[in-house]
Amino acid sequence: MAVGKAAARTETGELDRTERRLGPWQKTLKLLQEDTSGFHPTLLAVQFAARLLQRRSAPLTRARLLAAAGFRVGRGTRLLDFPKISGGPTLYDYLMIGQDCLIDADCVFDLGERITIGDRVTIGLGVMLLTSTHELDIREHRAGDIQLRPVVIRDGAMLEEKVTILPGVTIGEGAVVEAGAVVNKDVAPRTRVGGVPAVVRPG
Repeated sequence: MAVGKAAARTETGELDRTERRLGPWQKTLKLLQEDTSGFHPTLLAVQFAARLLQRRSAPLTRARLLAAAGFRVGRGTRLLDFPKISGGPTLYDYLMIGQDCLIDADCVFDLGERITIGDRVTIGLGVMLLTSTHELDIREHRAGDIQLRPVVIRDGAMLEEKVTILPGVTIGEGAVVEAGAVVNKDVAPRTRVGGVPAVVRPG
């Protein structure tokens, strides 16, 4: 069976679905690379250590564990639980958290691209910060090539519980994102947004 990444596009602009044939060893190596690309032993060890802590206790210790794994975490930042982290081999370079932040439980950080969190940021329960999405493809297969775009949360911003930040979004300094909002475009500094998709709220 043919395996391999499809070529980009033909001269007419159609997606070329022909695939390069690989030998048995090439197939095995490709499968191993795909299956282990998200395997990070250091991160797994730190996550295991964090599970030994009672939920919502020792928030500074959790932050130190995250830093010990290789992420940049500012002084005074507290984690009420360890976030769910995914990403490729460079994920340790893709998360920067500033000083005096508070990150609640059940958060998801997708580190396909860089996530930058400023100082004094509050991130509520179950917040998802996503940096990867799919290009819209043909009708028979809508999820095309993966697109990666960074997420930035500026100083003093607050993301309330169950907020989803989509790839490429910047949340401005001092902005507030209401609970349950899905944010698909930049939020101006010191504004409040809410809804699906998020829009500016009065006050």
